Amino acid sequence: MPQHVQGVIAPGRNEPVRVETIVIPDPGPGEAVVKIQACGVCHTDLHYKQGAINDEFPFLLGHEAAGIVESVGEGVTEVTPGDFVVLNWRAVCGTCRACLRGRPWYCFATHNAKQRMTLLDGTELSPALGIGAFAEKTLVAAGQCTKVDPAVAPEVAGLLGCGVMAGIGAAINTGNVGRGDTVAVIGCGGVGDAAVVGSRLAGAAKIIAVDIDDRKLETAKAMGATHTVNSRSTDPVEAIRELTGGFGADVVIEAVGRPETYQQAFYARDLAGTVVLVGVPTPEMKLELPLLDVFGRGGALKSSWYGDCLPSRDFPMLIDLHQQGRIDLAAFVTETIALDEVEKAFARMHEGDVLRSVVVL
Repeated sequence: MPQHVQGVIAPGRNEPVRVETIVIPDPGPGEAVVKIQACGVCHTDLHYKQGAINDEFPFLLGHEAAGIVESVGEGVTEVTPGDFVVLNWRAVCGTCRACLRGRPWYCFATHNAKQRMTLLDGTELSPALGIGAFAEKTLVAAGQCTKVDPAVAPEVAGLLGCGVMAGIGAAINTGNVGRGDTVAVIGCGGVGDAAVVGSRLAGAAKIIAVDIDDRKLETAKAMGATHTVNSRSTDPVEAIRELTGGFGADVVIEAVGRPETYQQAFYARDLAGTVVLVGVPTPEMKLELPLLDVFGRGGALKSSWYGDCLPSRDFPMLIDLHQQGRIDLAAFVTETIALDEVEKAFARMHEGDVLRSVVVL
């Protein structure tokens, strides 16, 4: 029978979030109910609160999560009750044209739970990225549950559900960073720092971190950046060129999602270099570039969807690397908080005071 749990909702555009009682239906065919143990406070959740994603309020926020599968619906074979899972927001269908061509990380028909969670009065909730994990329990499609080693702390494992995977994947999967490459990362929040980690893991010879906040640059250096540039006081394009023999970086990862920083990334890359956009823009943003420059500089301009990851492949692999000490996922966790502290966490995020606040239940 349906369960009542506590969850964090965004009631309207730019309104403070609040904890409400959420009704979780029993899982239907292909669905699972997951008891949430930890969920990171991601900038995308703030975008939802601000109405920058869409206006389907009220939202049940939270999506960067790990927990235990409590129950599953008919036909579910991917997971069973008791499994420790990281939730992902791109459950591949297996039958679309991308999946059938052997490129499931591009799946064009990813899916979520068909049933809706509601408030006590029956108001339907829109779960952030189809997950809604700022809650004691949530309902998802079973394909959104990725089993990983339960020995890893939930507050660490859950980060793979969005920001850390997006950044590492932007470097390794989308940018194809290779041994000896030069990489610049513009924007050193959680995603940007993860791109630094991914570039180091891939063997980049030089990793240039760019941000307007010296605190973030120091964190990026601790994560593996070899050089830092404060773009508030220095032209980042000129600085990146100077650090790369006058040529520009082989791969530039834009982790902000703004037209001005994208232009910086475009001109900071070497000829035939690659730009990867992993920062999430808002709907009203426009980009203008001389078409001749797009042609003349060659290379590739890419967008990174969720780090172009395949959760069933990449989540367990990154957990293994963490357990081997080759990447430090725990370094992304600045603080752990309670469910009723999410609004304060958004403020700390906005001020740049944290890399990741993580709700622990």
